[in-house]
Amino acid sequence: MGRWIAAVQKGFGKKLIRLHAWNAWLVALLAVTGLVLVGGFWREILGEVRVWVRWLHIIGGLALLVPVVYYLFLAAKHWKRLSDKPGQKFNVIVVMVLLVGWIVSGILLWLLRQVGPAVANSALFVHDLLTWVGLPYIIYHSLTRTAWLKDPKKRTIKQPVTVEKTITDKSGTVVAASSPTAPSPFYTRRTFLRSAIGVGLAVSIGPTFVRWLGSSLTSGGTWEQVAASNGNKMIPDPTPLKSSAPPIGGGAQGEFRVYTVTPIPNFDNSNWDFKIDGLVDKPQTWNWEQFLKLKRDVQVSDFHCVTGWSVYKNTWEGIPLSDFLKAAGVQSSATMVKFYSGDNVYTDSLTLDQAQMKDIIVAVLHDGNIIPADLGGPVRLVIPQMYAYKSVKWLNRIELIAEDHVGYWEQRGYDKDAWLPKA
Repeated sequence: MGRWIAAVQKGFGKKLIRLHAWNAWLVALLAVTGLVLVGGFWREILGEVRVWVRWLHIIGGLALLVPVVYYLFLAAKHWKRLSDKPGQKFNVIVVMVLLVGWIVSGILLWLLRQVGPAVANSALFVHDLLTWVGLPYIIYHSLTRTAWLKDPKKRTIKQPVTVEKTITDKSGTVVAASSPTAPSPFYTRRTFLRSAIGVGLAVSIGPTFVRWLGSSLTSGGTWEQVAASNGNKMIPDPTPLKSSAPPIGGGAQGEFRVYTVTPIPNFDNSNWDFKIDGLVDKPQTWNWEQFLKLKRDVQVSDFHCVTGWSVYKNTWEGIPLSDFLKAAGVQSSATMVKFYSGDNVYTDSLTLDQAQMKDIIVAVLHDGNIIPADLGGPVRLVIPQMYAYKSVKWLNRIELIAEDHVGYWEQRGYDKDAWLPKA
């Protein structure tokens, strides 16, 4: 084992340089793919390509294990070289904490179904926090340590430094005298750029980080602001039941992240209706005013996204799906319930047995407020026992069908049965 480690450590300097290079490329790949996965804009542009981006992100994260593990065999020798360099020691510690934290939290998110929503939520918070802190640090570290900045000829604003120099006079007497030498920098181009880049990153990323931290540590409470910018113009607003306002769940705890595969649609009374049809005895279509007259129930449930985040204790008000099916009269040939989104792209389905679950609701209110367009309003499906990609946003049609139907994301790699892990 000792010989093998010695062989690994041979050519230590060159191997360390290669490790830095590979690590930099992998972090860059993970940064780009991670931002694409988070950004709603890219979700709309990429559509199903996002599945491949997700897998590229996962593979890149697992590949990051290689330089980290390899470095462990070089760490002892590297640490000795840094015995008199506390700044570089600090840098190594920070980088290793970031990399190990990213890898561990990323693996937990990847194994979401095995570890459950509670662990995944903590892992997502850590993953995001390390990203907000780590990416600026790595960008700063990379930009301020390029080779050209280390060239003394390119440093600016230099200060003369004097040294003692021994000289003799005509009689041979030794005289100590000060003489200026080549100037050495006290405020270099490197220092200036470090400061400028540091300030620039703080100004550009700082406010967004503070907003993210606030939304992650608080229980939300921004629905009024979201509703104020709601693109839907449905008249009238639904009147909440007494158990919905104030919410019996005490108000949602957490923050929704807006994901969509198309541009967010907007509706008003002229372009919205709701229908149930297909293999039913009584197909029916409602306009908005008629839809609001349907008997509504209230439920409290948690909302879990397959990407790792959750919003707890949501108070939803709407019509139970089972009420629609009972009133329509499901024909014996029907085996599946298909759901259509008002974006005219997204669909999903449940088996007839799954659709009978009592907690599935066609929601029109959340915590006593209208559901804004960004979050799937005016009407969305809520299936508490499954991951949220089954809870179709902008729901406007329910169809009973005899054949199997595979939903939008299931066609692109997601599991058809989106059951949450059993508590």
